Amino acid sequence: MKKTPSISTYAMIAIMLFLFNACKKDDAVNTAPPTLTEVTNLVDRNTPLTIVDYGEWISIKGTNLSTTYKVDFNGTLAADSLIYGDDNTITVKIPAQLTDLLNNPITVTTKYGSATLNFQIKQPAPKISSFDPPAGLPNDLITIKGDYFTGVTAVKFETTSVPIVSSTQTEIKVKIPVGFASGYIFVTTPMGTIKSTNVFGLKATIFDDAMAPGWSNTSYSNTYDMTQTTIIRRGTKAIVNKFTVGFGAIRFTKAAPAFSTTGYSGVKISIYGGAGTAGKKVRISFTPAASTFDLILTEGSWTDYQIPFTNLGNPASMTAITFQEFSGLLSQIYVDDVGFY
Repeated sequence: MKKTPSISTYAMIAIMLFLFNACKKDDAVNTAPPTLTEVTNLVDRNTPLTIVDYGEWISIKGTNLSTTYKVDFNGTLAADSLIYGDDNTITVKIPAQLTDLLNNPITVTTKYGSATLNFQIKQPAPKISSFDPPAGLPNDLITIKGDYFTGVTAVKFETTSVPIVSSTQTEIKVKIPVGFASGYIFVTTPMGTIKSTNVFGLKATIFDDAMAPGWSNTSYSNTYDMTQTTIIRRGTKAIVNKFTVGFGAIRFTKAAPAFSTTGYSGVKISIYGGAGTAGKKVRISFTPAASTFDLILTEGSWTDYQIPFTNLGNPASMTAITFQEFSGLLSQIYVDDVGFY
């Protein structure tokens, strides 16, 4: 008697056919090694680039790229989370720091091989963010902070070149040149020269470790100690000021004759905000009154403020400068390095 196949027999045949077809598909997988042809940016994906900066997003074009698992920029790997691609394109973010200032070949590794594209990825021009401290005496060591200082070739205080004591990508240490009081700092690398946004130093001082001759502290609605040594910006002392009434003020008064602003560009002051001062205001004004300017405080750290006279009504002279608490709080601040640049 002829035997009829059971349902389980049909199921087994279907599974075998599925596996057979699956094996045929696997056999068709592209196992060719990758090739790389060009690099574009993400805005214009049709125009090949010859050079880009560190930290940029780029599109790498080629073939056989769908199994990419590593993109290497001259020994520095792109983060896994910053690689996206298909068979002909990889979108990737270049790391912010690379080995070479300019020549950084790109190597792409897939499941089936690697390919390298010789390409120029250059370090951007240097950037200066701050100085520490913001003023000083000749031969004092200062730190210039910023980015892309690798390969630094020169540092100048205005037109005076100074030896570089040490440098990293984000910091340069130099000594203040003899005869220099105040001015801009210039940093040069093979990628260009940058001028500091803020002026370094003070041409005339109101307070550093003590009041300058001819100036006196005439503050009101506060208590203060001009000799505290716990929190200082520079030197050995700074003023700690506690406002005892809302809108109290730190005020410095000039003995006759009045201070002439001729030859100066503005006011500098360093302020450390105590508890509760984040985002609060200190308002600057002169006597005789011209105009005012508000500073926003930072809690728990020093901030170096530079205020041009153009923001204060361009006074020709003054007999007093006032830093008034302008948020109505009984807060505490520290003050150091007050003067003119």
